[in-house]
Amino acid sequence: MLKIKQELLDGLAVALEGLSPGAGAKAAFESPKVAAHGDFASTAAMQLAKPLKLNPRQLGETLRTALLAQPVYQRWVSGIDLAGPGFLNIRLTPEAKQQIVREVLLAADGFGTQPANGQRLMVEFVSANPTGPLHVGHGRQAALGDAICNLYATQGWAVHREFYYNDAGVQIGTLATSTQLRAQGVKPGDAGWPEAAYNGDYIQDIADDFRAKKTVKADDRSFTASGDVNDLDGMRQFAVAYLRHEQDLDLQAFAVKFDHYYLESSLYTSGRVAATVQKLVDAGKTYEQDGALWIKSTDYGDDKDRVMRKSDGSFTYFVPDVAYHIAKWERGFSKVINIQGTDHHGTIARVRAGLQAAGVGIPQGYPDYVLHTMVRVVRGGEEVKISKRAGSYVTLRDLIEWTSKDAVRFFLLSRKPDTEYTFDVDLAVQKNNDNPVYYVQYAHARICSVLASWGGDVATLADVDLSALDSAPAQALMLLLAKYPAMLGDAARDFAPHDVTFYLRELAASYHSYYDAERILVDDEAVKKARLALVAATAQVLHNGLAVLGVSAPQKM
Repeated sequence: MLKIKQELLDGLAVALEGLSPGAGAKAAFESPKVAAHGDFASTAAMQLAKPLKLNPRQLGETLRTALLAQPVYQRWVSGIDLAGPGFLNIRLTPEAKQQIVREVLLAADGFGTQPANGQRLMVEFVSANPTGPLHVGHGRQAALGDAICNLYATQGWAVHREFYYNDAGVQIGTLATSTQLRAQGVKPGDAGWPEAAYNGDYIQDIADDFRAKKTVKADDRSFTASGDVNDLDGMRQFAVAYLRHEQDLDLQAFAVKFDHYYLESSLYTSGRVAATVQKLVDAGKTYEQDGALWIKSTDYGDDKDRVMRKSDGSFTYFVPDVAYHIAKWERGFSKVINIQGTDHHGTIARVRAGLQAAGVGIPQGYPDYVLHTMVRVVRGGEEVKISKRAGSYVTLRDLIEWTSKDAVRFFLLSRKPDTEYTFDVDLAVQKNNDNPVYYVQYAHARICSVLASWGGDVATLADVDLSALDSAPAQALMLLLAKYPAMLGDAARDFAPHDVTFYLRELAASYHSYYDAERILVDDEAVKKARLALVAATAQVLHNGLAVLGVSAPQKM
């Protein structure tokens, strides 16, 4: 059907070109707002009417006649209705709709994916400083980042996942001090316990392991403790490695992997920060005032100029951000997406201003940002705010242990990133249709059960006669299958993995309706094979869509 759709689009382009040279390039189909009106719609007549100074309905009739004269429309279209001021509603033949079943079964896991486009994408996400376990907000970011990576991979991009963190800032100093105090026997509430210190039980765990001279290994580092409670620098390095290891465990439980961990400290040790500042100075985009160095960020749309180097000689936090993004560009990533919390909104304009001012050829609007809100967790009808392990927040691992990796991923992806979300733990463990991830996974498992009862080779279904798939429920299901590739492309473009969750829920509902309307394992062999092919194709698309979200597609439930 996708091939047929393209052939019909090509035919529409030819017809439009005949009406107005150049108009063919804008040939497009829309989905009718009411399914009963048709399978594809075209508003081309209304768009062309004004420049051609013609009545849109009369132009629509002319276009309709031109399309129906084409062999491709005569073969695959059962009718074209002219509606309103010039809408063309196109109805496909049952045979045209049936082709999608064959296309899905032949493409299998590759259905919906595009060939490699030669472009490289970096997605930076999670990027949590190693000062504590990953919280639920990090979980939302991990789910978003991983799903967006998967979406772009389906569109032919070479995707690189990166985790950026500060391993040497004020927060790391506080972590080291907190650990040292615990190692010395001082605990929260005691005299001498700093107000800014970290209070979670995990700090005591770090201190105990440090005193025991243990070795900790993370994905990007390893360190052996000296056991000396006065070794503050060693304690800092041990605590960072310990918490990076803890974060790795969180990410493993969530099935998220990174290609690279980038250290903020490396931007200083490598000279990138100093080089970036010099680029901005040489470009004439800075000035001295009150003992500080400022960037003329207002030249690039920022609401005010920003301090780069404070009077004490230290750099403000956006300077290494600019240096880091220049490094991303120089590493060959033509597109970069940063997944961050909404509290980072103010950094966007200044980072982009710095990149433009540096004059290194980076295009405007680089990088892209996806900002997300935090997540409220409700359990037993009450909000959960505190984790004993973390001290002040619910951790990602808490949520996974209470529910499942699949539920956490699906739920955290089921809303637009910038909308508030309440995670209902009780709903996430229910095994009924109110639980959206269960509803979708159950549709897949239900199909697998039907196929198992049949007992045949699914691969043979790609060649069966599909003419029996002519009922309204079957055709509705096939039309929905055909929308999957375009939905993936739109979701990638809009950074919208929630669109995938909406689509999967709709597809599951359409399958359940079809299952209730028609028996699949009937006595008529031709009808049975056709229906088995349709549900096998549906299972394949459910599997593919869940894979984009990082959610499993179980065969039994």
